[in-house]
Amino acid sequence: MAFDSGPDMAGKTSYREPPVLDKAGNSSYRESPVLLDDASIEVAGLDMSQGAATPHFEPWRENIIQVLNDSLATELVCVLRYKRHYFTAGDLVATKIAEEFMGYANEESAHADRLAQRIVQLGGQPDFSPDSLCRRSRVAYDDSPDLAGMVRANLTAERAVIESYLEIIKLIGDKDSTTRQLIEDILIDEEEHAEELKDWLAD
Repeated sequence: MAFDSGPDMAGKTSYREPPVLDKAGNSSYRESPVLLDDASIEVAGLDMSQGAATPHFEPWRENIIQVLNDSLATELVCVLRYKRHYFTAGDLVATKIAEEFMGYANEESAHADRLAQRIVQLGGQPDFSPDSLCRRSRVAYDDSPDLAGMVRANLTAERAVIESYLEIIKLIGDKDSTTRQLIEDILIDEEEHAEELKDWLAD
């Protein structure tokens, strides 16, 4: 794409596609409907109080922050569940699976950190309150006494997390590409967890 000759349409800069040659060899331009709002860009540059949260996010910023805080609670509950299973599975002489549980706990903790960081970037406050953690989480804590019960509980939770992240990706759409990419990255890990847990359940 190339810049048009300058701003038009009340302060918006338009783009146009590269020239197209007709049968006679004459070139012509096709205007693209993509327009940049120069006024909004200027305002965003002048307001330095919100960091990454530009006016573009305002119509849905609070909703995205709420969704991310609920996801943060979910990841933290997953950390606690996997850590509990790690120590308990170790007592059951399931060393390999116990080590995997701790690996999952560490990955879920990293997810939580990334979610909290994005919440702050959007001008929100990450909610780590233990008082409401389980209530806000989309998955449950688990204290199963046997290894099979632990694997089932974790697979159930991972499947619920996968579905919730797919729904979030759909809801965000093109409103916030950075948050969508973050959720898509986390989703890859959760799908890998679910596949491994499924295999253990089948053994």
